[in-house]
Amino acid sequence: MSDELDALAGDLAEFDVPDKPVKRSKIEERVIAGFEDIQRFYEREGRRPRHGENRDIFERLYAVRLEQLASNPEYRAILDPMDKHKLLDQADDSADTSAYTDLDSLADDLAELDDPGGDLSQLKHVRTSAEKRAAEEIANREICKDFDKFKSIFQNVQSDLETGLRMTRPPETSAEIEAGRFYILSGQKAYVAEKGEAFRQDYGDWDARLRVVFDNGTESNLLMRSLHRAMSKDPTSRTISDPVAGPLFSDSSIEGDEASGIVYVLRSKSEIPAVAENRDILHKIGVTGGSVERRIANASQYPTFLMAEVEIVSTYELYNINRTKLENLLHRVFDRARLNVEIKDRFGKSVTPKEWFLVPLPVIDEAIERIKDGSIAGMVYDPNTAQLT
Repeated sequence: MSDELDALAGDLAEFDVPDKPVKRSKIEERVIAGFEDIQRFYEREGRRPRHGENRDIFERLYAVRLEQLASNPEYRAILDPMDKHKLLDQADDSADTSAYTDLDSLADDLAELDDPGGDLSQLKHVRTSAEKRAAEEIANREICKDFDKFKSIFQNVQSDLETGLRMTRPPETSAEIEAGRFYILSGQKAYVAEKGEAFRQDYGDWDARLRVVFDNGTESNLLMRSLHRAMSKDPTSRTISDPVAGPLFSDSSIEGDEASGIVYVLRSKSEIPAVAENRDILHKIGVTGGSVERRIANASQYPTFLMAEVEIVSTYELYNINRTKLENLLHRVFDRARLNVEIKDRFGKSVTPKEWFLVPLPVIDEAIERIKDGSIAGMVYDPNTAQLT
C-alpha cells in the first residue's frame, strides 16, 4: 500500500506549481546588499562594526548603516530572516552619528537609507553619478607611507593658524588648485602634495590628477574637479591661506608710527656644558614691549635665562605690530634648532626653557630681513645646512 502511495505522490509532483522567487524592489535589494557587507565584515573581523575616529572609514560606515537598518521596522522585517549573527539585535542605536554625517562617503551611502519611516520605494537626496564619483574618490583613501615627511608641515600650518600667520576662508571652488596648497575638508587638513599634467575631460573641462595628503596620515589620488566638488558639497570646507608676513617692522619709524616693541637676541654666560660648548651660536630670541635692559635684569634668577647672566647681541625695533604674532613666527622658523636642555630653578624644580636656539647670528639677521620684505613665508631653518630653506 505504501508503495502505491509513493508512486501516486510522484505522479502528482509533476503537476506541482514551483514556488515563485520573491521579487524585490531596487531599494530592498540595496538594503540586503548593504547588510550582507556588514555580515561579511563580522565574519572577517569576528565582531560588529564600531564607531570611532581611529576606525577605518568603511567600518564607521558599516556601523552607521547597521544602526539605520536596526531602527527601521520595515528593513528589520526584510533582514531578520537572514540575520544569522543577530547583528540587528546588537546595534547600538543610541550612539551619536552626527559626527559622521558630514563625511561625503557616509552621507552618500546613508542617502539610500534616508527617512526610516518612509516608503521603501522612494530614494531621497540621492546624488548624481558625478557627485557620487567625487565622494567615492575622497573616501577611497590609503595609508600615507611617507607621512613622516608631512607631519611637521601640518604642525607648522596649525601653528600658523593659531598665531594668525595663516587664515581660513571659504573655498573658491572655481579657482585652480596648485601643489603646495592647504584646505580643510570634512574637518581634516588636506595638503596638495603633487599635481600631475593637466588634461581635458570628455566634457571639455581641464582637469589634473592630485596627490592629496590628509593630517590623519592618509592620502588620496583624486582629480582636481573631484576635490572642487567635494569642497562645494561640504559646508564646513575651507581654504587655508598662504603665510602672510608682509613688512612687519622696520629699523626706523615714520611720522605717525608708534613703537610697539623690540626683537632682542641674547647670548648666555652660563657654564652649563651644553651652553658653554655652543656659546657662539646659542641665542635667545624674544620680543618685548619695554626696555631690553629692564627685561634681562636679574637674569640669573630666572630659568628662562638659563639661571645665568646674559649679554645683548642684537636688537631690532619694530612698529605697529602684534608682538606675540611676530615672536611665534620667529620661533616657528627656528623650531628645528631649539635647545633641549633641562635646568633647575631656584626652588629646585626642573624646567626646560623654550626660547633658546642653536642658530648663527647672520641667519637671525637674514630672517629679520625676510620678515621685513615678506619673503619669510614657508621658510624654516635647516640645522644640517645652517640655512633658511
